[in-house]
Amino acid sequence: MQKRFAVKINRVVEPWFPERRVFLKSDTDTRFIRLRPVTQLAAYTVGGVVVCWAILATAIVVMDSIGSGSYREQAKRDLETYRERLDALAGQRDARAEEAVAAQERFNAALTQISSMQSELLSSETRRMELETGIEVIQSTLRDTMKARESARDQVAALEAEMADDPRAPAAAQGNSAPTEILAEALERTARERDQIRADAAQALTRADDLERELDLIQDRNDMIFRQIEEAMQVSVEPLDKMFRSAGLPPERLIEQVRRGYSGQGGPLTPLSFSTRGEEPGPDEIRANRALQHMDTLNLYRIAASKAPFATPVKDAFRFTSGYGYRRDPKTGGRRMHMGVDFAASTGTPIYSTGEGVVVHAGWQSGYGRLVTIRHDFGIETRYAHMSKIRVKVGQRVSRGDRIGDMGASGRVTGVHLHYEVRVNGSPVNPMTYIKAAKNVF
Repeated sequence: MQKRFAVKINRVVEPWFPERRVFLKSDTDTRFIRLRPVTQLAAYTVGGVVVCWAILATAIVVMDSIGSGSYREQAKRDLETYRERLDALAGQRDARAEEAVAAQERFNAALTQISSMQSELLSSETRRMELETGIEVIQSTLRDTMKARESARDQVAALEAEMADDPRAPAAAQGNSAPTEILAEALERTARERDQIRADAAQALTRADDLERELDLIQDRNDMIFRQIEEAMQVSVEPLDKMFRSAGLPPERLIEQVRRGYSGQGGPLTPLSFSTRGEEPGPDEIRANRALQHMDTLNLYRIAASKAPFATPVKDAFRFTSGYGYRRDPKTGGRRMHMGVDFAASTGTPIYSTGEGVVVHAGWQSGYGRLVTIRHDFGIETRYAHMSKIRVKVGQRVSRGDRIGDMGASGRVTGVHLHYEVRVNGSPVNPMTYIKAAKNVF
């Protein structure tokens, strides 16, 4: 059966590959090797396959070489682009830091100016009260003087009437000059008193006019001080109010919590007020109390801002490697919720508290590695994971900017970084909401 199949193949292939003989001759003998068509076909097929394989392999090597060169060039370009982006981000970070420093300086200058204006306002108010008291005294003296002048006029008129009605007055005056001299002296004294009263009245009116002008100047000065205080309060309060609202924290609720829960030297925190000694408050007292209420609000804002995590946990150079939200798990490849943001830097980079609070956890926790958890006011909690070293203890109170640990790669990680979380009432929120909200304030 096999021979028949081979014979048929030979017949089909023979027109293209006729049978050939290869002679091998030696000194004593001559032999040959018969190459059948099938054998020739097999030899040509194997040779063709080898040649094709060699061509293909050469092409692959050449293309791989070209591709690797192109890949290296692309990698270099990507690296340069990445470096440029890092430089741009570093520049933006420095600019934001400078803006924050400038904002803090403006904030401190505004507070200094407000304190100075408050002192000037209290001094002006004291001076105004003194002037009002002086005016009242002068007016009282003027009224007494006018009454004395009228009384003197009545006495002179009465004496003149008596002299005119009594016909014996001239004779008595001729016979006895003493009463006449007494009357003349009384009239002269009355005239002098009248002139003095007129001079005092004119001087009092002039002084009253001067005091009125001085009061007008003081009022204008007070108006200017009030306007400056109100503008300074608006400039100082608006960024803090915007920061709280951007972070989803209602300022009214925060202020109420601070006012209700804060206590220190002197008792609970109560609003300031300007006393009017039980009298009906005037426009200046109303404006002064409004300014003091704004200052009280600003003070409460500052207390609330110091307690909430409105800062960046890393101050050295870093890069964001993962944001808040769903992402691909680097370990399993599946999608899962990433409940914080990641800051990548070198091992040992300092990590700082983002707000005032109490350390409630400082140790190892599965997945997080070395973890520090800080409990802040208003139901806010922050977590700092994957540390290489922890520098705080449970129960320790920390402030914004206190160093709490070093960056590392402990726990479930693929490299050195800080995993930073913010939780409100136990639920995770995007930490960048707080960081971005405060970028123009701190």
